[in-house]
Amino acid sequence: MKRSVRWLVFGLLMFTVSVLSLSTTSAAQVGVGISVRIGPPALPVYAQPICPGPGYLWTPGYWAWNDDDGYYWVPGTWVVGPVGMLWTPGYWGWGGGFYAWHAGYWGPHVGFYGGINYGFGYGGVGFGGGEWRGDRFFYNRSVTNVNVTNVTNVYNRTVIVNNRRNVSFNGGSGGITARPTRREEEFGREPHRAALAEQSKHERAASQNRQLFASENHGRPAIAATGRAGEFNGRDVQRARAAGQPYRAPKISPREARGQSSGDRGGNRGFEQSPRNQPARNGGNVNDRAMTRPENRATKSNEAGTRGQMSSRDNRRPRQDVAPQRQERAVQQQRNVQQRAIAEPRRAEKPNRPQAKPEPNRNDRSYR
Repeated sequence: MKRSVRWLVFGLLMFTVSVLSLSTTSAAQVGVGISVRIGPPALPVYAQPICPGPGYLWTPGYWAWNDDDGYYWVPGTWVVGPVGMLWTPGYWGWGGGFYAWHAGYWGPHVGFYGGINYGFGYGGVGFGGGEWRGDRFFYNRSVTNVNVTNVTNVYNRTVIVNNRRNVSFNGGSGGITARPTRREEEFGREPHRAALAEQSKHERAASQNRQLFASENHGRPAIAATGRAGEFNGRDVQRARAAGQPYRAPKISPREARGQSSGDRGGNRGFEQSPRNQPARNGGNVNDRAMTRPENRATKSNEAGTRGQMSSRDNRRPRQDVAPQRQERAVQQQRNVQQRAIAEPRRAEKPNRPQAKPEPNRNDRSYR
């Protein structure tokens, strides 16, 4: 009896440690990562490679960011998912003057992913591509490319998708206007796991492939999806059929577009006050008035108030120039005094000696 109780307590302890570990991973990974001033291109149109076998789960492609070359496409791919968990894709969301990346994660349910229609079961809300039944994953053939010869855990269920747009970001001008439901918020607070090691490796490999950068493929990558993570060659590689929308090259460089979130803008004041660094969507429409930042209006108001407090004399001569000029005049006067002192010979002081009596003039009659 005592031994059974001990094993029960030990099991509960290990379960608690596991939950705390998952929660810690979730807090570190699920959140805002990179933030930039230009929005990602539209999602390309492509076909899903056939599922390699049982246990593989689909992770849709997305646009990632590189500080040197801008956006690049990470191909959608199949990965062996953790048993009992589903993948919530990452998404770009507008807020605080920037497009910020919210990382994807594994969890018991699919949470909020910006309302983005990634396709193949990810229509913007939830996931209709399959479900776990115990320790086996069943695929919905209505939206998933599965060969029933290799995979027998299948079913058919119609999935209704209301969002048919290829927009790749949430919020802002032209973005998806979806907001998380109460249920999705609850799913977001569940214990999560970060992206698998093969997913991270897959993304790194994509960042080293020049043909995957939007500046090269103009929104239509040659490798849109792969059969397995990291495999960018072979018959299972799918090319993009078309770009989701006409591609527009950004009007600012990736270095200029890079920024910090609204909670940490201290080092980017120069960018915030520059009109050409205002946020742009789908590749650099910097003339969109809907995206004008309120911080710039506040800055202009403060500058106007400061100018109003200046006197007419200050307007003729900036206040910050008065002190240096006074100091320069003082230094010049001191130099003039020193030069006069050097040029004028110093008078030596004579000692106090008794003066000799002048010798009398013998020709002087008064002397006689």
